[in-house]
Amino acid sequence: MASSLLEAVDIKAPVAVSWSLWADVERWPSFLSHVKHVDRIDATTFAWQVSLPGADKSFVAELTEVIPEERIAWRTTGGVHHAGVVTFHRLHATESRVTLQVEYEPKGFVEHVGALTNLDATLANYDLGEFQRMAEHEFTHH
Repeated sequence: MASSLLEAVDIKAPVAVSWSLWADVERWPSFLSHVKHVDRIDATTFAWQVSLPGADKSFVAELTEVIPEERIAWRTTGGVHHAGVVTFHRLHATESRVTLQVEYEPKGFVEHVGALTNLDATLANYDLGEFQRMAEHEFTHH
């Protein structure tokens, strides 16, 4: 039984700014609190190291879809089942909405604990808040 979470955040920065932060997958650890390292293997494949309460995980994920300033989708290629998509929406010239949707098998990804305690939603909320701060800072300081 897969679990999924959906989070959205409105950002006072253009889509291009939001996109540029997400498009560089190796920068994800700077705003995704539980992602410790992302190392590029090739153009579409990355090795992730994820740290969650009580569990550290490593897995390989591949980008399955990249549409500039619209969406980035990925899924794991082995081990834990985990798939996600980030979509970018233009609200105004200087405002955008970023939506994050993640699907995973609790037993593989957060050892059931996250699914039972809403740990995952907490992490996603924190992450998008951190992302929002980074994007708005980039926009106002350039």
